[in-house]
Amino acid sequence: MDDVTPLLAAVDGFADRLRALPQSRLSRGAAAEALALARELAAWTQRIEEPEVTEPREMPEAGMFAVADQVAVAGHDLAEALTARGGKPLPDGVGAAEATALIEAAAQRCGL
Repeated sequence: MDDVTPLLAAVDGFADRLRALPQSRLSRGAAAEALALARELAAWTQRIEEPEVTEPREMPEAGMFAVADQVAVAGHDLAEALTARGGKPLPDGVGAAEATALIEAAAQRCGL
């Protein structure tokens, strides 16, 4: 079973840094990058929880000031899905370490 502690730390840290950004930084791409990350994490969760569904539901755009919360929710949902999965096999490329790397890459692209 994956240890989700680093995933939770990464997603909470990224969300906190996003919340501290001024509107100008959010509008210059950080919000779009964060929304893309939240959508990817949500899709991973759906692949774990609903493997029979071929087309995941897309997280809606709730605006640049809500994107940090969307990232946090998507990351925590993924951590919960990974934990609930126990030792059962995961879809290819889906895991706590992979999600943590995805979050760190998004933070770097946002300059955080």
